[in-house]
Amino acid sequence: MTNRVRLSASFALLALALSFADAYDPSPLQDICVAVQEPKNALFVNGKFCKNPVLTTANDFLFSGLQVPRSTANPVGSTVTPVFVDQLPGLNTLGISMVRIDYGIGGLNPPHFHPRGSEILLVLEGTLYVGFVTSNQLNNTFFEKVLHPGDVFVFPIGTIHFQLNVGKINAVAIAGLSSQNPGVTTVANALFNSKPPISPEVLAKGFQVDEKLVETLQKKFWYYN
Repeated sequence: MTNRVRLSASFALLALALSFADAYDPSPLQDICVAVQEPKNALFVNGKFCKNPVLTTANDFLFSGLQVPRSTANPVGSTVTPVFVDQLPGLNTLGISMVRIDYGIGGLNPPHFHPRGSEILLVLEGTLYVGFVTSNQLNNTFFEKVLHPGDVFVFPIGTIHFQLNVGKINAVAIAGLSSQNPGVTTVANALFNSKPPISPEVLAKGFQVDEKLVETLQKKFWYYN
């Protein structure tokens, strides 16, 4: 292998490594960085201000009560309980978080995506029909599966995905996410309940439907987890 080839291969590997590094939360440069409220008028990108490590306690790394069932008495029949950095300050800079999802019979965690994290879902109880859709680059390929207790399924970062309880009992799942603050965009709510509203003409042409249908959808109450 010539030096030029070796150099090209090294640059290719470096570019690949940097692409992975930029895809998720940056690695911390300290042992701990418990989140605290930002000082007035301050701006801090990609995280929160750190609590003085000397003042940190074990409670900064503790979230309790995730074992308690949540009510699913809402329009979609599911409830998501997040454990993000806002709920657990000790997650700050660590690049991980989790959620508990409760599903009533027929309950749906509506189509949504996480702009800053991939998700790995573990079914604890019940039967879930799940799926995600890839980008236009892969022809919007749809991957679907029926999951049972003990099954694990991955939703890649940025892909629209959902879970539907297709069993005869309530369902429960736990999901881990590759960001301390992965973000959630519920597709229907974002499109039809934005503030201010998106022009009905834009949505009608985009969905190739009548504007009156869009206006009707925009008047609905859109619930989201």
